[in-house]
Amino acid sequence: MPQMTLIPAGSFTMGSTEFYPEEGPVHVRRVESFLLDQHPVTNAEFAAFVDDTGYVTVAERPLDPELFPELPPEDLRAGALLFVPTHGPVALDDWQQWWSWVPGACWNHPAGPRSHIRDRPTHPVIHVSFEDASAYAAWAGKRLPTEAEWEYAATGGHGPSTYAWGTELHPGGLLMANNWQGRFPYLNTGANGWAGTSPVGAFPADRSGLFDMIGNVWEWTTTPYTERHEVPTDVTAPVTMPITVVNLLAVPGGERGTGVSTSQEPSTAGSCGDGCQCGPSSGRSAPPSLGTNEAQGGVSVPPRRVLKGGSHLCAPEYCLRYRPAARSPQSDDTATSHIGFRCARDA
Repeated sequence: MPQMTLIPAGSFTMGSTEFYPEEGPVHVRRVESFLLDQHPVTNAEFAAFVDDTGYVTVAERPLDPELFPELPPEDLRAGALLFVPTHGPVALDDWQQWWSWVPGACWNHPAGPRSHIRDRPTHPVIHVSFEDASAYAAWAGKRLPTEAEWEYAATGGHGPSTYAWGTELHPGGLLMANNWQGRFPYLNTGANGWAGTSPVGAFPADRSGLFDMIGNVWEWTTTPYTERHEVPTDVTAPVTMPITVVNLLAVPGGERGTGVSTSQEPSTAGSCGDGCQCGPSSGRSAPPSLGTNEAQGGVSVPPRRVLKGGSHLCAPEYCLRYRPAARSPQSDDTATSHIGFRCARDA
């Protein structure tokens, strides 16, 4: 299991008004002391959990045709969403151009059935849903962090700054995190030799001594997503854990997003939308019988949580979210090739 770092209690300025609307309003939050994994959970660490428990991830579970008689057989197969680069420049308003539903893709076959994690044991585990991450955390005697805990740890208690390490993206010309290098979504020149996920710890630690808080993979939190921060009336109130994990099944399809922006600058109009994390916020939707939220138009969709940290797919021209204040919605049941997690524990 990853070593853990003690994050001392304190108050910090949460959010930002400089980038995307969903990051506001800026407000003061207090966080009690807690422990946080020094790096995201790796493939080898997740494999130990699966070997010990026999756990089957959401991406490995086919759907019951009796529950979904309207679906063709190919949509009942287990699988996950995989990023596939385009052959050249494309408009950035349709994520389906670079995301593909791949039957057989899952945590130990990250690029599809013919791939395997044996050659990447120290890379962060991917294709894990909120349920999967929560199950691992419970097995490890830990939990997932809240959004406020995660952002507080990423800032290092040093007050607001654009990046986890300071105000410059590449201080002294140094690459500090694994984010997209080149032109999204067709040309990635790689960061320190990695065009996809990188081994944990391949980039410098931040001011809290944590690795990969920014870039590499998005990370689950327990915080339900809202279009803006819900500011507590008592800003000194400690962050508390919400949540009871609900087992969710899934079905390919789900809500469709429109992307963030086709310009070189991050959009400041409208809400985050489904393109926030350089991909869909829902690749599968839970059946209504398992408890879902009602979306607009009467479409039933799973709850969404806040993701933090950005990923190796975040690029300045599309998803400038490799920052502590950045946040993105993700359906509880969705597993993709750029989402992982790390665990927390009460101090």
